[in-house]
Amino acid sequence: MLDKCIRDQWSIDELDWTLAPPILPRDKEEAVVQYFVDMAGIEQLAGALFEVQREKTEDKTLAKIFSTFVADEKRHSAVARKLADHYDVHHYRIYTESPSLSAFKPHFLRVVRNATVELANAYITAGELMLDVALLRSLDDYVADDMSHAAMHLINRDESRHIAIDFHMTETYSSDEHIKFMSDRPWPAPRELAANVRAVATMMWYAKPFLQEVFLAPMDKTDPSGKRIQEAFKRVQLLTRKPNVARMPFSKFIITLQDLYNRPLIGKLFGSVLLRAIGADARAAKFLYTQDELARSQRMSFDELAEEAVAVKYA
Repeated sequence: MLDKCIRDQWSIDELDWTLAPPILPRDKEEAVVQYFVDMAGIEQLAGALFEVQREKTEDKTLAKIFSTFVADEKRHSAVARKLADHYDVHHYRIYTESPSLSAFKPHFLRVVRNATVELANAYITAGELMLDVALLRSLDDYVADDMSHAAMHLINRDESRHIAIDFHMTETYSSDEHIKFMSDRPWPAPRELAANVRAVATMMWYAKPFLQEVFLAPMDKTDPSGKRIQEAFKRVQLLTRKPNVARMPFSKFIITLQDLYNRPLIGKLFGSVLLRAIGADARAAKFLYTQDELARSQRMSFDELAEEAVAVKYA
């Protein structure tokens, strides 16, 4: 994998930025430019997560792999910003990050920098599934332009490597060996524990509007059927319910809230509170898999699940 990560590095200059941008209706041009501006910010967050994993791993090969991933995400962010400029033909307005992204970012970075590697990996895996399986594909289809197609082809190639490692690390962090390592770690001091809980709660409070504005609203416009974002959410749910993964503290927390949300009476009475605690909307909280799909995923290896997730975006 390390050899592949090094071999498949590429430069922004490999893309032909001389291609003429299409003339889009005003509402579409504004939407496309805003989506790419936000994509640049999302890719920065992904790079920060991989940096956390690079700093905390003791495996030298993994550290080198994560270093290439950090480089990938910085490049993706720069490409997204150039694409925003490329499609900003009429300069209808000044574009900045969506407010919910700017509000979410500092709380998110504070949590992941102090978090365990398990929590950082959980976020990067879920985020990249939503980005890779749903948002990037739908945005590319929505733009329907050669410049976007060329950039997304290279970005998607990188993201496929990321997903493979994300699933591998999920398996590693949910293994018996790592569970024992976690149990042997000393508990933080009460004041530190309280600060960590407060930081996570604050981040989750800002997560729902961020998800809605930066992921779900664009998906509503670029993929009105909703199939791709549901596919991404479903794969997160199935991965979370793998027996080893389901026993992890954060997975237990999310599964418990989701189970409560899907109980008719509790969901009706406390649905909005549960959704805010999950940091998502109903599309992520509803059960999206069948029992047959759940049983099948339980039999699959993590590598097989990763391969299937990557294959979905090319379907």
